Amino acid sequence: MAMIALNIMPIAYISKGLRVDEIVKSPHKPDFPPEKIALLETIAANLPGMIFQILQRQDGSVFIPYISSGCKDLYELEPEAVQADFQVLCKLIHPQDIKAFTESIAVCGNTLTPWHWEGRIVTPSGKLKWIQGTSQPELQEDGDFLWHGLVMDITDRKQAQEKLQESEARYKAILDAIPDLMFRISCDGEYLDLKSEGANITLSREEIVGRNLQELLPSDVAAISQVAIAKTLDSGILQTCEYQLPTPLGVRDYEARLVVSGADEVLAIVRDITDRKQGEVALQNLAQKFAKAFSCSPDSITISTLQEGRFIEVNDSFVNLSGYGRDRVIGKTSFELNLWVDDRDRLNLVQDLQTTGIARNLEIEFRQKSGEIITTLLSAEVIDLNGIPAILAVHHDITERKQVEAQLRLCAQRDRLLAETLVRIRSSLNLEQILQTTVTEVRQFLQTDRVFIGLNNANLGVKTLAESVDPKYPSVSGWSTNDEAYLQELKNLLKDNVVRVVEDVTQMTVSPKVKAHFQKFQTRATLTVPIMLGNELFGALIANQCSGTRDWQPIEIDLLQQMSEQVAIAIQQSQICQKLAELNTNLEQQVQERTAQLQQKMQEVEKLHRVKDVVLHTVAHDLRTSVMGNLMVLKNLLNQGLGAREAGEQGAGGKGENKKLPLSPLLPAPYPSASSQSPISISRSIIERMIQGNDRQLTMINSLLEINSCEKQGIDIKLEPVKFSTLLAGTFAQLEPILTQNQATLKNLLPADLPLVIADGMRLQKVLANLITHRLQNNPPGLNFTLSASVEAGMIRTQILDDGVVMSKVECDRLFDLHVRDPQDCCSTSIGLKMYLCRKVIKAHGGEIGVISHRKRGLTFWFTLPLATPSATNRP
Repeated sequence: MAMIALNIMPIAYISKGLRVDEIVKSPHKPDFPPEKIALLETIAANLPGMIFQILQRQDGSVFIPYISSGCKDLYELEPEAVQADFQVLCKLIHPQDIKAFTESIAVCGNTLTPWHWEGRIVTPSGKLKWIQGTSQPELQEDGDFLWHGLVMDITDRKQAQEKLQESEARYKAILDAIPDLMFRISCDGEYLDLKSEGANITLSREEIVGRNLQELLPSDVAAISQVAIAKTLDSGILQTCEYQLPTPLGVRDYEARLVVSGADEVLAIVRDITDRKQGEVALQNLAQKFAKAFSCSPDSITISTLQEGRFIEVNDSFVNLSGYGRDRVIGKTSFELNLWVDDRDRLNLVQDLQTTGIARNLEIEFRQKSGEIITTLLSAEVIDLNGIPAILAVHHDITERKQVEAQLRLCAQRDRLLAETLVRIRSSLNLEQILQTTVTEVRQFLQTDRVFIGLNNANLGVKTLAESVDPKYPSVSGWSTNDEAYLQELKNLLKDNVVRVVEDVTQMTVSPKVKAHFQKFQTRATLTVPIMLGNELFGALIANQCSGTRDWQPIEIDLLQQMSEQVAIAIQQSQICQKLAELNTNLEQQVQERTAQLQQKMQEVEKLHRVKDVVLHTVAHDLRTSVMGNLMVLKNLLNQGLGAREAGEQGAGGKGENKKLPLSPLLPAPYPSASSQSPISISRSIIERMIQGNDRQLTMINSLLEINSCEKQGIDIKLEPVKFSTLLAGTFAQLEPILTQNQATLKNLLPADLPLVIADGMRLQKVLANLITHRLQNNPPGLNFTLSASVEAGMIRTQILDDGVVMSKVECDRLFDLHVRDPQDCCSTSIGLKMYLCRKVIKAHGGEIGVISHRKRGLTFWFTLPLATPSATNRP
């Protein structure tokens, strides 16, 4: 049976069976009588589902003798497809129902009990169906099992059940969600049932059901309830009554709604309306407060209809603001009162209110009864007034604030204009440009027709320096006059440095010439500010209004006064610059003269330098020749003396170091006389000191000549790739005699794999020899040197450390400089020249050189040289 359970076709997936003729022709068909087949077809044709037979043989094979034609309607599959592979029906089972289906088949196969299963399928077209399958297994004589079954579509029934369950759940949820008490009460006032979930009730269900209203409620409340019950039963219409009951929380208000719920009984729904009652009281209090706020508010408040704008109510502040009496306003529209400066403002307000229902802080201009324009901040909301949409509007007068803001803006513009003018005056020396920009910006600020600056000059009379004018009106630029009487009258108008303010020139008492001048240039109002240079009237800054009379404001007068001061500063600055230009002209002449004198002196100095170089070169060469000659003589003398006296000195047992040596007869005597041919005895030590002195002089002279050549022509070095470790080893091999003579040692810590450097080998050997010699000559015998090198940032850094005496920082800083040495040190000058040349050589290689003095003992000389790169190797 387990095998049957695993291989049997699910009833819910069998679609269409074999036809009778196909069963007869099938080689594997069982022996079914024709009358049985006819019976199956008759039954299948009259059932709204599908009939099936499945034969499970003992060898485990499955055969489908019959499937009714309802298979196609139920499963949307052809019978041939099912007979070829009846497992295709398993794929139609809803995933959530496969487990239950499998379990039902297993139970039926193990117990041979009737099979029953309900579940969902998804047809090939995507339809969801509920089906019900039943089957009864039957044991055949040959041991096979024959399953007879029926599959029916129960989708409609399932949907009806689901809707009924949803409806019941919905009504139950509604009932549970109602927080009110519900009572079933009989006609005589007996409590039949109640629903108290979610309600605040102190009595239990057992204490209420079965008792009468008179037992549980106060007598007055019970009487009211009994009357309401009778009215409800008599009229069959909903009845409502309100009452109060004492509770542990205090006296509470309740509302009972009664409807007929059955024969001689009503359903009473009782609700706690205490909060609503309190809200109504609060609303009444709020209405009283609103009425007081409405009448006492300092802001204008109006109530008008939404569509027409007809006033329904206004407060006293509106009466004061608009100038209209209350009786004149009520019943009129805002258009009839001509309140809107721009009628489109109300249209926009109504559109906003219809869209959002609220408007906040709209800046609107209104016209008062007197015709004066005021500015208000309008806030409004739509309210319902007895079924009529109305506008509750509050107007806050901000006219004074707007005037103050405008005044502040003018002040800010004035300050900006003054600051920019001051900056131009300080940053520019072009007086014409400064004055023209000033009149242009002043006219823009004043919004007037003409602004110009007039000059009062004793020689030129009156002249216009700069002007900005509206093209519609004539220009005063180029106008001038030499009429003394007219000029004097114009000066009198500005006497005592007084600002002249004229709002209407026709009201002035002036001469016909001045009136003619005003008419010629169409001047209707004028504002004139004098420009004073000290106590002298230089000119005037003038603003004209040509289009009509004008009331000049204090801020405008103040602006012109301050601008006139700035213009006076600009004029004074221009005059000062003009004087400075004249002084500069004289100064340039003096500078040119001084420059010529300086150039003459420089030429003289250059001639002296050339003379110095000639003298230095000539004297150095002469000294060099003399010193070299002295050295040759002294060395020959020393050698001859040693050869002549060597045997005698040895026979006498002396070493000869302090012995007297006769001068050679070949040398000229210092004082020629008859006795000059006699030999002069000179000690060996004196000759050696003379040789040392001449050596130092020769070295110094050579250094001077080399330094002079370096300063004039530069150091001639021949750069080539050099193996640095080999170069240093060869140099110190040459220095071995002098190191031995001074009992000095050298410890070589150079790495064997040092890279190549670009250098002049001969020059570097001299540098190393000079550094070692410097330390040997300035230290007692027994000095120890340590040589090391490292590669740092494309350079080789070489260090020569010794344990000799230290030097001060000042001495270290000046060691490689060319300066006058200590006169008491006979060797200092020569050594100093060599150290100076060392730095020149290292600098010429592109490196650096220096010395570090240690705290307790010793110095470290260091210098750097560039590595041999391909670009440096190919450099000529």
